[in-house]
Amino acid sequence: MTMKTKTINKSFLTLIFLSFIFISCKKEESKVEYTPSPPEWSKNLSIYELNVRQYTEEGNFAAFEKKLPELKELGVGIIWFMPIHPISELNRKGTLGSYYAVKDYKAVNPEFGSIDEFKALVKKIHDMGMYVIIDWVANHTGWDNVWTETNPDFYSKDSLGNFYPPVPDWSDVIDLNYDNPKLHDAMIDALKFWVKECDIDGYRCDVAAMVPTEFWMRARKELDEIKPIFMLAEASESYLHPWFDMTYNWALKDMMNSIAKGEKNADNLVNLFEEQRKEYQPSDYQMVFTTNHDENSWNGTVFERLSNAVETFAVLCGTVSGMPLIYSGQETGLDKALSFFEKDLIPWKEHRLRKVYKRLNELKKKNHALWNGEAGALMEFMNTDNSDVFSFVRAKNGQKIFAIFNLSPENQTVKYTNNAAMGRYRNLFAKEGEIELMGEMDFELKPWQYHVYVKVQ
Repeated sequence: MTMKTKTINKSFLTLIFLSFIFISCKKEESKVEYTPSPPEWSKNLSIYELNVRQYTEEGNFAAFEKKLPELKELGVGIIWFMPIHPISELNRKGTLGSYYAVKDYKAVNPEFGSIDEFKALVKKIHDMGMYVIIDWVANHTGWDNVWTETNPDFYSKDSLGNFYPPVPDWSDVIDLNYDNPKLHDAMIDALKFWVKECDIDGYRCDVAAMVPTEFWMRARKELDEIKPIFMLAEASESYLHPWFDMTYNWALKDMMNSIAKGEKNADNLVNLFEEQRKEYQPSDYQMVFTTNHDENSWNGTVFERLSNAVETFAVLCGTVSGMPLIYSGQETGLDKALSFFEKDLIPWKEHRLRKVYKRLNELKKKNHALWNGEAGALMEFMNTDNSDVFSFVRAKNGQKIFAIFNLSPENQTVKYTNNAAMGRYRNLFAKEGEIELMGEMDFELKPWQYHVYVKVQ
């Protein structure tokens, strides 16, 4: 071996070593994870679910736009549009079909109007200081979705090569196959379309846990590169955070149903919140609600499920940890189950709940203690020695609320010996003046009665 050969080999080895270092550094860079967080604007807002079809006689964007001042007055922060896409006709359920049987991800249901009308509506909502998210159905499509012709490989198929529903009862839709990476590309492209073209602020994602997390991780990152967006998962699984800012608190809804039936009590409710505190991170939003489109149409109205406790639980949802949801018509005391596949107009009328929701939404926007996620305060539960009375304090940045609920159809008496609630307050829902709450307090509560005391600054 000559000296020249040794020199060449040494230089070659040095080059290999430097290349290895460079590649290792690039790998380390690629390991840097993208961790999204809720957009700043979402920290003190409530959410309103909009059923366009049933909202007005016309059932379109133009008619709904005239109702925007009412939602602004109600204090709504985020408007969630149920799916606005064309509805498949093949294997359709009912006369008008389900919003969730999507025919074209990049088009607007002609029953609602045009894409230009939707763009103008989004701009109007933004101009009024509110935000827009739209429903997205990523797990399945209608049977005659455009992809069934252009990209049949996007779908799951049985042994005979036929499309099939993801769940037997969902006979009007067919399952998408996320083993195909090209489906990921196409779905993310469609998600980006609405953010870029219409300037929407995020998505409510149908059956999010049935879609691979890897897809949501990539989708969230690429959407946030366009603008900070808000993502709501129709799911309760905590692993979906932080790719989703908010998940459903179904367990709370079920607990309220059980309490209304006399099957559970305030102690069970405290235990639920304590368990959820262990499962979810402080930054995780949970959506709290007494109803939504599924509950209303399939499981009964709030008055059927909650009876005389409807207002009590509406106030509870507006004050506990989480972002409160109002479904279309709840502010008008919606007491009918809206048909899902047919035209079924909401019976608009004056109702006490409108003022209740308005006060709660206004308080949430202003009072730091009620803000969402880490921006707000944890609940400090008050020991009442009465399993029918639920009570807590939330305090943040010098602002505080003290809430007390009789979660029973009977009169209740409760005594507090706790300094956490001490201070000067006003009752959010009473005309009485300011009151001083001491370390020892006695309350007499009528059936399902509640008080929300707001500390005077």
